[in-house]
Amino acid sequence: MGRTSGKWIRIFFAGPGAIVVALVVMAGMTRWVPGGAAGIDNLALPLVLAPLIWAALFFHACLDRRLGRVVLVALGLLVVHGALVGWGFLGASRHAVGGAA
Repeated sequence: MGRTSGKWIRIFFAGPGAIVVALVVMAGMTRWVPGGAAGIDNLALPLVLAPLIWAALFFHACLDRRLGRVVLVALGLLVVHGALVGWGFLGASRHAVGGAA
């Protein structure tokens, strides 16, 4: 991989990649953050933490010397939290179908 292509990959993971991963992590956090006393902590906490998640991904992409580690961390978070979001949709659709019958 050339120096120029590595630069563009880093720019992608620091820019639009960080935004997309932060939004998917925010959506996935609703599955594993406990509801709290009012039952909305699992919704409010990810919304509050979304800018911090984005900032952590952005600075990690800019400051880490190893580009492979940047890609691995970002894609790992994307896959794990994307699976949690998909699991939530599949579970919700099964409950809706089962509950209506």
